[in-house]
Amino acid sequence: MNTSIDSCCSEGDGTARPTPECRLPRPAHALLGVLGIFVWWTVYGRLRPLADFLTYDLLDIAPGTHLGAAVAFFLYDTPKVLMLLTLVVFAVGIVRSFFTPERTRAFLAGKSALVGSVLAALLGIVTPFCSCSAVPLFIGFVTAGVPLGVTFSFLIAAPMVNEIALGLLYGLVGWQVAALYAATGLSIAIAAGWVIGRLHLERHVEDWVQQMTAADQGPLESRMTLRDRLVYGKDAVVEIIGRVWKYILLGIAIGAGIHGFVPEGFMASVMGRGDWWAVPLAVVLGVPMYSNAAGIIPVVEALLGKGAALGSTLAFMMSVIALSLPEMVILRKVLKPRLIGVFIAVVATGILIVGYLFNMLMG
Repeated sequence: MNTSIDSCCSEGDGTARPTPECRLPRPAHALLGVLGIFVWWTVYGRLRPLADFLTYDLLDIAPGTHLGAAVAFFLYDTPKVLMLLTLVVFAVGIVRSFFTPERTRAFLAGKSALVGSVLAALLGIVTPFCSCSAVPLFIGFVTAGVPLGVTFSFLIAAPMVNEIALGLLYGLVGWQVAALYAATGLSIAIAAGWVIGRLHLERHVEDWVQQMTAADQGPLESRMTLRDRLVYGKDAVVEIIGRVWKYILLGIAIGAGIHGFVPEGFMASVMGRGDWWAVPLAVVLGVPMYSNAAGIIPVVEALLGKGAALGSTLAFMMSVIALSLPEMVILRKVLKPRLIGVFIAVVATGILIVGYLFNMLMG
């Protein structure tokens, strides 16, 4: 009998009902999963010596040089970030299988502004849409009757505080920074959504969005089997890595350049704790860039390694992800200029507060 995904997980009439054979993974699949994790862990632990071998032995670059440091950083971080990303996206992809857009909208509809903002921000963690792909969901939320402030909480949290950002931060710079980033990012998303909701700016949503009625989404998807969720996690890995790998390589290349060629202490002087303008400068530098969490975190790693202050670095990262110029262009199709201006002002204020706070606390 053909055991491909299509035939195994559908009936003879072509519907998507799982057949009895695929309600649980076969023992062979479970064994392969355990073996895969063992291989992943083994390879991950050998990345540093492998990068050094490739840099200093195979490529014959002299140790202690700027070029050597940059190449070694690139050859080490590229597989490290991609491996971390694969593991994190697969694991949380299974979690995401419980949170379809339809369920998300149904869950948020009818909640009060504050409660809805908190729930929307928390949902943003497990629905890792980039800032651009979150805009269609934003439209769906508005047309489904979800309060405007609640939709903004989700729009901010989904790209900025998602499992990719937290997983990579934990793997690259430690759980303390990851926890701080999660707490401050969620605070910005909740506070910004609440403030925007209190301003009652619904009339500044573009007319064509307000005139739309929520399309009939039909019944929520039927209960997925464990195998279905594993396949969903695998598909999430293929889709997300296929979409972001170019940004990852670009971010790692920039980080490698900073790590290898930027003099020690330079970033501390530009993005340090003492100068009042360091945090606003970090935000301004981040806005024109377009990246996502996976692409910008290697840059953050290099900045911190060169002495940049934590608050300024977090402000830079948040501005890249939450206030990027391409996102503003896409939002202009949905929001009128005044509402975009309010959105930028509220989120930027939150980011500045985070930057100054952590520079003060960590100083």
